[in-house]
Amino acid sequence: AWNDNLREYPKDQCLHQLFEEQVKRAPDATAVIFENSRLTYEELDRRSDLLAGYLQNVGVGGEVPVGLCVERSLGMVVALLGILKAGGAYVPLDPTYPRDRLEFMLSDCKAPVLVTEQHLLGALPAVNAKIVCLDRDAQLICASNLDFQRTPVQPENLAYVIYTSGSTGKPKGVQIVHRSAVAFAHWAKTIFTVEDLAGVLASTSIC
Repeated sequence: AWNDNLREYPKDQCLHQLFEEQVKRAPDATAVIFENSRLTYEELDRRSDLLAGYLQNVGVGGEVPVGLCVERSLGMVVALLGILKAGGAYVPLDPTYPRDRLEFMLSDCKAPVLVTEQHLLGALPAVNAKIVCLDRDAQLICASNLDFQRTPVQPENLAYVIYTSGSTGKPKGVQIVHRSAVAFAHWAKTIFTVEDLAGVLASTSIC
């Protein structure tokens, strides 16, 4: 009985599709807060759509790894969703990581696009990837087409790639598909209380 852990969860949906369902349910509700700024679900949806359209224009599509090196902010959430909506898989890169670790991760995952912020460029290693700065390129991103052609994404497609600590050697990329991430999110909702989730999710690094 203790190992009877089968649970029903939305097996036919991807992470960003769960978010889009919430947009329909509560477009004017607050989706994310950072310091003194906030976005509603509708605003977050629109901004992530614009970024998704821009990312597709620079080559992001189905399961294309996209490096994401930003500080915690509203833009981080916009970028996560934008990459997923474009069909890509985000590869989180902590700006405080040593330069050689960032260089290894970017080289290992072969990300053709790197999403970051202009003030972080000096801390990043030289890369061949197309660099998209959320702040520097804001006007270009806002000019993107909201009616971009969605890349078909299935639950078995990649959602993100996270790297191990590398304490026993070189860091290794762990590929997480949408189905696994959706199952985890659903499990968390059934195990933790609302108060628990408010603390757990807020203190968890995307890396």
